[in-house]
Amino acid sequence: MGEKTTVHPGAAGRAVAADRPGDIRNVVLVGHTGSGKTTLVEALALATGALTRAGRVEDGGSVSDYDELEHRQQRSVQLSVVPVEWDGIKINLLDTPGYADFVGELRAGLRAADAALFVISAAEGTEGVTGATRMLWEECAAVGMPRAIVVTHLETARADFADLTETCRAAFGGDSAESVLPLYLPLYGPEGPDGHRPVAGLTGLLSQRVFDYSSGERRETSPAPDQLPVIEEARNRLIEGIIAESEDETLMDRYLGGEEIDVKTLIEDLERAVARGTFHPVLAAAPAPEGARQGLGTVELLELVTGGFPTPAEREVPAVTGLDGSPRPPLSCDPAGPLAAEVIKTASDPYVGRISLVRVFSGTLRPDETVHVSGHGLADRGHEDHEADERIGALSSPFGKQQRQLAQAIAGDIACVAKLGRAETGDTLSACGDPLRMEPWLMPDPLLPVAIQAHSKADEDKLSQGLARLVAEDPTMRLEHNQDTHQVVLWCLGEAHRDAALERLRSRYGVQVDTVPHRVALRETFGSKAAGRGRHVKQSGGHGQFAICEIEVEPLPGGSGIEFVDKVVGGAVPRQFIPSVEKGVRAQAAKGVAAGYPLVDIRVTLLDGKAHSVDSSDAAFQTAGALALREAAAEARIHLLEPVADLRVLVADEYVGPVMSDLSGRRGRVVGTEQAAGGRTLVRAEVPEIEIGRYTVDLRSLSHGTGRFSRSYARHEPMPPQLADRIREQAENGA
Repeated sequence: MGEKTTVHPGAAGRAVAADRPGDIRNVVLVGHTGSGKTTLVEALALATGALTRAGRVEDGGSVSDYDELEHRQQRSVQLSVVPVEWDGIKINLLDTPGYADFVGELRAGLRAADAALFVISAAEGTEGVTGATRMLWEECAAVGMPRAIVVTHLETARADFADLTETCRAAFGGDSAESVLPLYLPLYGPEGPDGHRPVAGLTGLLSQRVFDYSSGERRETSPAPDQLPVIEEARNRLIEGIIAESEDETLMDRYLGGEEIDVKTLIEDLERAVARGTFHPVLAAAPAPEGARQGLGTVELLELVTGGFPTPAEREVPAVTGLDGSPRPPLSCDPAGPLAAEVIKTASDPYVGRISLVRVFSGTLRPDETVHVSGHGLADRGHEDHEADERIGALSSPFGKQQRQLAQAIAGDIACVAKLGRAETGDTLSACGDPLRMEPWLMPDPLLPVAIQAHSKADEDKLSQGLARLVAEDPTMRLEHNQDTHQVVLWCLGEAHRDAALERLRSRYGVQVDTVPHRVALRETFGSKAAGRGRHVKQSGGHGQFAICEIEVEPLPGGSGIEFVDKVVGGAVPRQFIPSVEKGVRAQAAKGVAAGYPLVDIRVTLLDGKAHSVDSSDAAFQTAGALALREAAAEARIHLLEPVADLRVLVADEYVGPVMSDLSGRRGRVVGTEQAAGGRTLVRAEVPEIEIGRYTVDLRSLSHGTGRFSRSYARHEPMPPQLADRIREQAENGA
């Protein structure tokens, strides 16, 4: 890094393959929408020769093909992988969505990668380092993932590399701000008519050489005399930062003693610190001008990735167990080891069928072999556990619209696998004779409910299959068939996630659905004691119907359910018909007595009744029991009970006030707060579920994308009278 000046493009027109894990780098690009991730991926593909400005990838794809694919992926916001080659190293670039609704795709990218590039747009100034970006940085730090920062959009008028670097140091440096420092400084060209000075090149701080990109090709020159003081100051700071992270404890003493540390030693220490995740270099990048291949900073970035980022063999393999949950010895990234691979994404191709994007952690995956597919245990989200042996189809390397065939995928590599009909995102692929299950990665909890119904009878016939395929591709989505409200509910991460899912249903699976208001599972209960008499007497010639029963109903504490008590004396209601009365009461309770919601938490006491020796029957006393309960309800105060959720909101300290005020406006009760790490506060509250249907969207807006929350059912409790009256009125009007 900082020393190489020649370009080593990968071989275009063939699948990029690797023979050993040491020749692979898996790099995930992280950044919010508009930061320039996809543009950077294209620039790196051009610089390595994987794309050509002539308009064609050598094996039939074009730049426009690639753009179209990526733009479509950004609209449906899915993870995409682009393999390139540099200096004999295969680099799998994982381009992740920038929008918060698709954090599931981002987490899949983090799982498949061994290092991360945080892409920050200089066009947004210091605001480009958002709270959400800081949270992702902390998430990577928690798992020890090496990270570097790439500053984009330096060509914009308000871009200031120095200010943005200082912001990154403050945001990401933590206790050691000197661990976030630039390796290069931008070299600005002549001032234009608008007063803006474009970035023309980069100055390497370690090599003290200028890499000029103004001609469209990278050229090495010496710095001008007036640049030397700025270079010297930044260089000394960088050297001190590198030495502070060095494993050689004598290096600092030698440096402070005035010894000149040679550049080779500094680069080696820098690369080791980057690979360990203790030093985070800042670089700059820009797309190539029209007609050129090399974009500003692309060579420097590729040198960092190949020289500083760890190989898959240097990263721990996720823990594995047997199918029964029994622990297994830790695996290593060994192509000759036991097969352990993971599906990080699934998609459906109209011609090929289901395609699985797979990261191989151990062993070697080969075409046409049979593997064991192990489900991931997300039954609560509509993903049933499953185990199956399946023969895989062709292996290919993904790139734009092209699928380049691979002879094998070794440990550490990423490949597309065709024809795994049962595989879902998050599943484990292993050897049939020694099936394994990998520890799953953390899936975000979908908290936005979307109730749907088929648009037509034809759609209704295809809905079940379409939904099953949808959730198989996306484990961040939860499918619910609510038994209380009889609604089909898709739980999503946000509105954009919802829109993408519904569009996928329509365009990919041919199912048109309509969204309907989501209903919360309310309950009814008695607010006071009441009595009721059920009389069911009919005589229309022949066998008649005769049943009379008298009951008393009283409320019980929450969670008691329905209690039925028999206090009949003297055989007024024959013994064989008492269960019939109870059955009728419970059936009516399930239907509700006021607004059509189930009746709960009551004691029903059967006191008296009458029967006929010929005309009484089981059906007659069931009807009488239901009538008696309805009559008692007409004489009593009926409360509507609404579900209340326990809410745990984790939010940055500066947003605690607005969050608590917002919760109060939702009829919530804040029950406590406590300090959390990273300048955040955990707010615990109890809030009616009817008030938090869109809370995932509203909290994101309220906290500028930094807030998170979880919810769990607490209990049902009485709804305010005015709100209950409105719901009863809607029920009476058939709304």
